[in-house]
This record gives sequence, structure tokens and C-alpha cells, in this order.
Amino acid sequence: MEKVLDFLNRLRINNNRPWFEEHKSEYKAALETFNSFTEKLISGIASFDSSVKNLTIKDCTYRIYRDVRFSSDKSPYKTHMGAFVSPKGKGSGYSGYYFHIEAKGSEYIGGHILSTGIYRPAPIVIKNIREEIMLNGDEFQKAIDVASGFKLDTSDALKRIPAGFPADSPYAEYFKLKDYFLIKFVDEAFIMSDNLLENVVQEYKKTFAFNNLLNKVVDYAHEENL
Repeated sequence: MEKVLDFLNRLRINNNRPWFEEHKSEYKAALETFNSFTEKLISGIASFDSSVKNLTIKDCTYRIYRDVRFSSDKSPYKTHMGAFVSPKGKGSGYSGYYFHIEAKGSEYIGGHILSTGIYRPAPIVIKNIREEIMLNGDEFQKAIDVASGFKLDTSDALKRIPAGFPADSPYAEYFKLKDYFLIKFVDEAFIMSDNLLENVVQEYKKTFAFNNLLNKVVDYAHEENL
């Protein structure tokens, strides 16, 4: 990942089209490195989660070009790279495994992360997730607990418990969440390790129960809409 981090770090302080075009070959080399890792990551995750076994790099990765139409920040390029390994691909609405690295000093997330879960689920999905927690909160909590080293992200939540969900539930705070994902920040030494792929796969394996639970809910929500 040295090529990737080096390029992203320099891009952050030279985020303009002339510099990018001048260093296009370096970008392509960094992208090739990241894509090669992603291809192996898909296979590694598929070894314990068969729902992602037929994915391609294109299904899981994102363009480096920013959509600046509605942003006050007109920087043309992202200073991070990420891969979201999820059933049917990154735009499917399913929960999945997200690998993210970013330049030093970037404020997109604030560091390198491993994450598993679902971001901005559709209204019917989020309603069903809350109902699943209401009915089977112990199982949901157990899926969180077995993912040692990860924590449930609670940074974006409603101020009040949504109507129809019990305020006296031991899992009441989970009803407030708008997203449901586990997160683990990792340092540069982790990213630069020769055993990065094996380490990432082992970490994600801890989150399989959580991911599987969420995707059962997504499947149920889709069936309801048929």
C-alpha cells in the first residue's frame, strides 16, 4: 500500500487538475495496487461469506473524481480510496465490508478504517432493522460483542426514540440510529504490514454475524416490497 498512501498524501496538498494530469502515471500505479488488493480481499471475504463470491473490482470500488456540483469544496479529487464488498455490489443497498485508507490530514473520515454494516439504509430497511432489534435484541448485541476490536458507530443518531419503539427497552438507544455499522480505526503500521490482506480478512471475519443479521433483514424488506 506504500504507492497508494504516497500518492494520496501528495494529492491532498496538490488537489488540482494540472498536478493530477502531470502525475497520472503515478495515479494509475496506485490504483492498480489498490485494485489488486481489492480483488484478493473479495476472495478472502468470500472464504467465509459466500454472498460476495462473484463480485468484481468494479462492483466494489469508487471513482477518484469528486462530484462538486453541490459542494462548497471544489477540490476535484478524493484523497482516499475505499472498497465496499457487499452482496450484488456497492449500490445494492445491502450491508457489507468497507475498507478505507486516506491521506494524512484528510478530514473525510479522519483515518484508515475497517467497517462492516449498512450506511443510509432505505426507510423500509431501517424500520425492519429496528423491529429486529426490538424482537431479537440479544442476538443483535451478541453480534456486536463477538466483533472484538470493533465498535458500533453511534455518531449520527436521532435525539428521540422513533414512534412505535419502546423507550424502556435495554436496546432503546439502538432504535435512534440512522446507520448500522461497526467500525475499527487502524494505523499506518497496520496498512503497511506485509500481512495486510490476511489481517483484514481475519478482522472482517469477526463481523460476519453482524453483517449476516443485517442482510437477512434487507432480504426480508425486499420481500415485503414484492
